[in-house]
Amino acid sequence: MRSVSYSMGISLDGYIVGPTGDFDWAAPDEEIFRLVTDEIREVGVHLMGRRLYETMLYWETADQDPAPDDALLEWAVLWKALPKVVFSTTLSAVQGSDTRLASGGLAEEIARLRAEPGEGSIAIGGASLAAEAAGLGLIDEYRIRVYPVLVGGGIPFFAQHAQHVDLDLVETRTFSSQVVYLHYRVAQRSGSTD
Repeated sequence: MRSVSYSMGISLDGYIVGPTGDFDWAAPDEEIFRLVTDEIREVGVHLMGRRLYETMLYWETADQDPAPDDALLEWAVLWKALPKVVFSTTLSAVQGSDTRLASGGLAEEIARLRAEPGEGSIAIGGASLAAEAAGLGLIDEYRIRVYPVLVGGGIPFFAQHAQHVDLDLVETRTFSSQVVYLHYRVAQRSGSTD
């Protein structure tokens, strides 16, 4: 069964964007960009909310920019080929190769995607959508890039839920930029046979 992962860059105080919506502090350097590119290779389908979808539209045509460097071109090609599902109550259509609007609720969509044959994980992008998935107990892995900055508010990586979740550390890395990568898997629940 395909796992569900949530991967984002966050500030040390836990935000994916600052109070004014900025996230320029999370621009990846070459090492981090390589990590993110390697992560996207493991993804079979990407779920996202409207805001992230609109931000990521750039990558649908980035390979057509004059002289993109090899790393950006590689990312653009991987992203463009990746199946994407957008959850939105305001959009009536989406653009981009292999991109569609969700036809049901998040739990139903994830259940359907888990049941389908296919390679790669189900990635969730965007704090609101990930918060809903976490609240439903649907996230299996968290991949966090912690940037050495305090932004003082904004959109948090973790939504506040009255739910306790134990995690097992899979990997940790510290990069030359002082970004710390943390990869956790949700601990096996009592009585689970997975």
